[in-house]
Amino acid sequence: MDNVIDLAVGFDQKEAVAYHTFVQSVIEKTSIPVRFMPLNMKSLSGYSEVHTDGSNEFIYSRFLVPYLMNFDGWAIYVDGDMICVEDIKKLWDLRNDKYAVQVVQHDYKTKIAKKYWGNKNEDYPRKNWSSVILWNCSHEKHKILTPNFIQNQTGAFLHRFNWLNDEEIGNIDKKWNWLAMEYEEKDDVNLIHYTIGTPCFKEYSNKSFSSYWKMSFSNLLDGYYKKEILK
Repeated sequence: MDNVIDLAVGFDQKEAVAYHTFVQSVIEKTSIPVRFMPLNMKSLSGYSEVHTDGSNEFIYSRFLVPYLMNFDGWAIYVDGDMICVEDIKKLWDLRNDKYAVQVVQHDYKTKIAKKYWGNKNEDYPRKNWSSVILWNCSHEKHKILTPNFIQNQTGAFLHRFNWLNDEEIGNIDKKWNWLAMEYEEKDDVNLIHYTIGTPCFKEYSNKSFSSYWKMSFSNLLDGYYKKEILK
């Protein structure tokens, strides 16, 4: 449906506040209804995470989105460590049926060797391409993306979209996956990705773009004892 956005969001209980703050940021800006789908491992029946190389719980579950959508229509996937500072409908409006997926095709070398929880932050081909995905769930080639198939594939195969030809991968503007602490800090961005660590972690609470995250977090707490919580 064009008038409702299906938005799948990576969820990890260890940083649940990041998920809820992202949702708040989308709600603040969107001009049409959004149907949120948290990719919580406990609710993904038929799928068990067997990979051991992930830095969070949603590193592989994002590839279930076409399956969860019954291989029908379109959906957006985003990592849960982001803030939306523009109307998400503007991203939704970029859908193009000629592509199986549309992503920001980053080409960069990381500036930072370690990220949150001490995880290694290594360079690899197509790094961060899969952190924001416009999924054409109806595309024939996605039919292989079943829980069993995903469980038996490598991270390299999945995150590089190796089941697709290059011409089936559309490119979208970098503004829709702007990497905090990797790219320069500026105002003209749409979706900020705290790929090194969200400001919910003390060591990143005052890093690049942290003021955007704090604003949405503050708004999330409206109606509660905000002053007490934020002390």
